[in-house]
Amino acid sequence: MAKGEAVNPLKRLRNHYRLVIMNEDTYEEVVKFKLNRVSAYIAFSTIFILMIALTTSLIIFTPLKYYLPGVGYGDARQMKEYRSLKIRTDSMEQALKYHQQYFDNINKVLTGKLPTLDTTTLNLPKVEESDD
Repeated sequence: MAKGEAVNPLKRLRNHYRLVIMNEDTYEEVVKFKLNRVSAYIAFSTIFILMIALTTSLIIFTPLKYYLPGVGYGDARQMKEYRSLKIRTDSMEQALKYHQQYFDNINKVLTGKLPTLDTTTLNLPKVEESDD
Protein backbone atom coordinates (compact mmCIF):
# COMPACT_ATOMS: atom_id res chain seq x y z
CA MET A 1 0.00 0.00 0.00
CA ALA A 2 1.39 3.40 -0.96
CA LYS A 3 1.72 6.23 1.50
CA GLY A 4 -0.67 8.60 -0.25
CA GLU A 5 -3.32 5.98 -0.85
CA ALA A 6 -6.52 6.54 1.14
CA VAL A 7 -7.67 3.60 3.24
CA ASN A 8 -11.31 2.72 2.94
CA PRO A 9 -12.98 2.96 6.42
CA LEU A 10 -14.89 -0.27 5.78
CA LYS A 11 -11.64 -2.11 5.09
CA ARG A 12 -10.17 -0.81 8.34
CA LEU A 13 -13.06 -2.42 10.23
CA ARG A 14 -12.03 -5.79 8.82
CA ASN A 15 -8.29 -5.53 9.63
CA HIS A 16 -7.24 -8.31 11.98
CA TYR A 17 -5.42 -7.62 15.24
CA ARG A 18 -3.93 -9.90 17.86
CA LEU A 19 -4.37 -9.21 21.56
CA VAL A 20 -1.90 -11.11 23.71
CA ILE A 21 -1.86 -11.11 27.51
CA MET A 22 1.52 -12.20 28.83
CA ASN A 23 2.98 -13.05 32.23
CA GLU A 24 5.39 -10.23 33.03
CA ASP A 25 7.89 -12.42 34.89
CA THR A 26 8.20 -15.32 32.43
CA TYR A 27 6.96 -13.65 29.22
CA GLU A 28 4.69 -16.65 28.78
CA GLU A 29 1.52 -16.03 26.77
CA VAL A 30 -1.44 -16.45 29.08
CA VAL A 31 -4.27 -15.59 26.67
CA LYS A 32 -4.27 -14.80 22.96
CA PHE A 33 -7.17 -13.27 21.01
CA LYS A 34 -7.56 -12.67 17.27
CA LEU A 35 -10.03 -9.90 16.67
CA ASN A 36 -10.96 -7.01 14.44
CA ARG A 37 -12.69 -3.71 15.11
CA VAL A 38 -16.14 -5.10 14.37
CA SER A 39 -15.77 -7.95 16.85
CA ALA A 40 -14.41 -5.56 19.52
CA TYR A 41 -17.36 -3.22 18.96
CA ILE A 42 -19.81 -6.12 19.23
CA ALA A 43 -18.14 -7.44 22.39
CA PHE A 44 -18.16 -4.05 24.16
CA SER A 45 -21.75 -3.37 23.08
CA THR A 46 -22.84 -6.77 24.41
CA ILE A 47 -21.10 -6.18 27.75
CA PHE A 48 -22.71 -2.73 28.01
CA ILE A 49 -26.20 -4.08 27.30
CA LEU A 50 -25.71 -6.95 29.77
CA MET A 51 -24.64 -4.50 32.50
CA ILE A 52 -27.74 -2.36 31.89
CA ALA A 53 -29.97 -5.46 31.96
CA LEU A 54 -28.33 -6.72 35.16
CA THR A 55 -28.71 -3.36 36.92
CA THR A 56 -32.32 -2.98 35.80
CA SER A 57 -33.26 -6.49 36.89
CA LEU A 58 -31.50 -5.96 40.22
CA ILE A 59 -33.64 -2.89 40.86
CA ILE A 60 -36.90 -4.42 39.61
CA PHE A 61 -36.75 -7.88 41.17
CA THR A 62 -35.23 -7.10 44.58
CA PRO A 63 -36.37 -4.93 47.51
CA LEU A 64 -33.72 -2.43 46.47
CA LYS A 65 -36.41 -0.50 44.57
CA TYR A 66 -37.98 0.61 47.85
CA TYR A 67 -34.80 2.45 48.82
CA LEU A 68 -34.73 4.59 45.66
CA PRO A 69 -36.93 7.63 46.35
CA GLY A 70 -36.95 8.93 42.76
CA VAL A 71 -38.31 5.69 41.32
CA GLY A 72 -41.64 5.98 43.15
CA TYR A 73 -42.13 2.36 44.21
CA GLY A 74 -42.96 3.28 47.82
CA ASP A 75 -46.58 3.08 48.88
CA ALA A 76 -48.58 6.07 50.12
CA ARG A 77 -48.14 5.17 53.80
CA GLN A 78 -44.38 5.12 53.46
CA MET A 79 -44.34 8.43 51.64
CA LYS A 80 -46.56 10.01 54.33
CA GLU A 81 -44.25 8.65 57.03
CA TYR A 82 -41.23 9.95 55.12
CA ARG A 83 -42.72 13.45 54.96
CA SER A 84 -43.63 13.33 58.66
CA LEU A 85 -40.08 12.31 59.59
CA LYS A 86 -38.67 15.06 57.41
CA ILE A 87 -40.83 17.69 59.12
CA ARG A 88 -39.87 16.39 62.58
CA THR A 89 -36.18 16.41 61.64
CA ASP A 90 -36.40 19.99 60.39
CA SER A 91 -38.15 21.16 63.55
CA MET A 92 -35.57 19.36 65.71
CA GLU A 93 -32.75 21.07 63.81
CA GLN A 94 -34.43 24.45 64.36
CA ALA A 95 -34.89 23.76 68.10
CA LEU A 96 -31.25 22.67 68.36
CA LYS A 97 -30.19 25.93 66.72
CA TYR A 98 -32.28 27.97 69.19
CA HIS A 99 -30.86 26.06 72.16
CA GLN A 100 -27.32 26.61 70.91
CA GLN A 101 -27.95 30.36 70.62
CA TYR A 102 -29.43 30.37 74.13
CA PHE A 103 -26.40 28.59 75.60
CA ASP A 104 -24.02 30.87 73.73
CA ASN A 105 -25.78 33.93 75.17
CA ILE A 106 -25.68 32.47 78.70
CA ASN A 107 -21.98 31.76 78.23
CA LYS A 108 -21.41 35.39 77.19
CA VAL A 109 -23.25 36.62 80.30
CA LEU A 110 -21.29 34.36 82.62
CA THR A 111 -17.92 35.29 81.13
CA GLY A 112 -18.78 38.98 81.00
CA LYS A 113 -18.31 39.38 77.26
CA LEU A 114 -21.51 41.35 76.70
CA PRO A 115 -21.44 44.53 74.67
CA THR A 116 -22.02 47.56 76.85
CA LEU A 117 -25.22 49.49 76.37
CA ASP A 118 -25.20 53.26 76.63
CA THR A 119 -28.45 54.09 78.41
CA THR A 120 -27.85 57.83 78.59
CA THR A 121 -28.76 58.38 74.98
CA LEU A 122 -31.87 56.28 74.99
CA ASN A 123 -34.67 57.88 73.00
CA LEU A 124 -37.95 56.94 74.61
CA PRO A 125 -41.21 58.04 73.03
CA LYS A 126 -43.18 60.59 75.00
CA VAL A 127 -46.47 59.40 76.38
CA GLU A 128 -49.29 61.86 76.05
CA GLU A 129 -51.49 62.18 79.08
CA SER A 130 -55.15 62.67 78.51
CA ASP A 131 -57.36 64.88 80.72
CA ASP A 132 -60.41 62.78 81.50
